[in-house]
Amino acid sequence: MALRRVSATNELSEILTTLEEDRGLIVEGMFPEDVIATMREAILDHAQSFAAGAADQGLGEVGKYFVGANTIRFSTLGRVSPAYFELLDNPTYAALADAVLLPNCGSYWVNTGQAMLIGPNSQAQMLHRDCENWPSISAIDWPNGPEVTLSAMIALDEMTEELGATRVVPGSHRWSDRSRVAKPDESFPAEMQPGDALIYAGKLIHGGGANRTADQWRNAMHLSFVAGWLTPEESSPIDYSDEDLAGQSDRVQMLLGHRSYQPTKAGGGGLWLRHVKKIEEVSDVF
Repeated sequence: MALRRVSATNELSEILTTLEEDRGLIVEGMFPEDVIATMREAILDHAQSFAAGAADQGLGEVGKYFVGANTIRFSTLGRVSPAYFELLDNPTYAALADAVLLPNCGSYWVNTGQAMLIGPNSQAQMLHRDCENWPSISAIDWPNGPEVTLSAMIALDEMTEELGATRVVPGSHRWSDRSRVAKPDESFPAEMQPGDALIYAGKLIHGGGANRTADQWRNAMHLSFVAGWLTPEESSPIDYSDEDLAGQSDRVQMLLGHRSYQPTKAGGGGLWLRHVKKIEEVSDVF
């Protein structure tokens, strides 16, 4: 079963159908070239401040092994470039996230917004499922339980297999044995051009590929959403101040934790305490 590709100019219904069936696909031209070029320049400039292999995702040696010894990762991309906020407002990604996540929550928010730069001579990352960040949830009625996260791996430069394109195991979201380990030959590389995005749900097995070049970096960024009733990996609500997000759309402010979580899409009381933090009047922002 190969990894399917569609153009962002295709009918949204076709993209949604493919995502529903495969839980992973490449959407070509999903993000505007000028926005991607701006993000690329800002990320590569900011990356000069980070040592390769320093990121560990808070897991010590295990985390360092997972991330990679010659990989640079960093977050809070809205402080790196305001172009990040434009990515959050992308209508195609919004429609895909709505379709996958809103059946299981009232609203969702950013889980991670990270630069993911894989350096030369890097080993392949271990294959994994993102839903395992919340193992007690992912285990519910596997594989039929709720999808709680949706991700986009976004190419900032050309991503080839040799450079370490993300590898995906199509169909792994339907495996009856949740503990089954994927074999390397079951995975396919998500080769992409700048602005293309690999969209995949949390149940799909994937992992960063091996960068087999001697002197080139695989430049990409990762943007994922998680159901609003779960705690995300990153601390967006405190990473950005009210002033940072002034003038941004309601959607951007919701995604970054500056709007109340709505238990149902139809509305109802938000889950911030009004006397602890001043919030907006509850409204349908999705």
